[in-house]
Amino acid sequence: MKLHVYDVILEPVITEKIAAQEESQGKYAFKVHADANKKQIKSSIEKMFNVHVTSVNTMNKQGKWRRVRFQPGRTAAWKKAIVTLKTGEKIDITT
Repeated sequence: MKLHVYDVILEPVITEKIAAQEESQGKYAFKVHADANKKQIKSSIEKMFNVHVTSVNTMNKQGKWRRVRFQPGRTAAWKKAIVTLKTGEKIDITT
């Protein structure tokens, strides 16, 4: 599936663990399109933020069971990508 550069990256994932990795190891996490592969993610990050990506790790997160009143259901499954940048480069992700 051919995805546009701006359709691959959906939103950044901001947690305490990722914030610590950003400062020490230069790793950033993003919620990405479910059909995107590592090459597409790498090229999208490099074009959008003008940085050099050294590696991309991806994982599929399964939805969790939740209940609203008496009706059980699942939250949506999604794909997460952890991107490692070249030493000394940063991405400014301020919300």
